[in-house]
Amino acid sequence: MPSADLLSETKACDLLARVFRARGYDIARNIPFREYGVSFHIDGWDAKARVGFEFLSSEDDDHDDLTLTEYQTLMAAQLRGELTVFVIDEVEPLSAADLRGAAEEFLDEVAEAVKARRRPAKKAKPAARKAKPAAKKAKPAAKKAKPAAKKAKPVAKKVKPAAKKAKAKRTTGKKPGRGR
Repeated sequence: MPSADLLSETKACDLLARVFRARGYDIARNIPFREYGVSFHIDGWDAKARVGFEFLSSEDDDHDDLTLTEYQTLMAAQLRGELTVFVIDEVEPLSAADLRGAAEEFLDEVAEAVKARRRPAKKAKPAARKAKPAAKKAKPAAKKAKPAAKKAKPVAKKVKPAAKKAKAKRTTGKKPGRGR
C-alpha cells in the first residue's frame, strides 16, 4: 500500500516529464531503450539531447526490467558523457517537492557538464600554443649553462668532498670499535 509520501510511478513520471520539459527537453514517455546491450522501457527520453529519466518501482516490475548490470552499463556510458539518465528508485519514499528538487539538481548538473565539455575545447588550443615557444626558449638556456659548468670544475673541489666523506666514515667506524 502506498503511503501519503510515496508517489505512484505514474504521478512521479508526470512530474519528472514536466520538470524536464520546462528545462527544454523534448521528452517522449515510456519508450523502448535499446543501447549498449541494455534493453528496457525508459519512462522519459529526449533522443536528440540523450537525456532521460527512469523511475524504478515495483508497480511496473522495473527492478526486473532494468537489472543492476544494465544500470551499471548505463552509468558507465553516462560517465563517458554519451547520455544522461536520472534514475530514481521508489525504495526511499519521496514527496513531490523532494522529487522535483532532486530532478532540478540533476538537471543543473547536466547543464554544468555540458558547459564544461564545451569550455576546455576552446581553452586547450591557446594553452598548447603557449607551451611550445616556452620549451624552445628553455633549450638554448640549458646549452649555455653546460659550458659554464665545465669551466667551474677544478679537480681539487672533487677531492675535498670525497675526503670529508672518508673522514666521516673513519670516525663513524672507530666509535663502535672502541666498545662502550
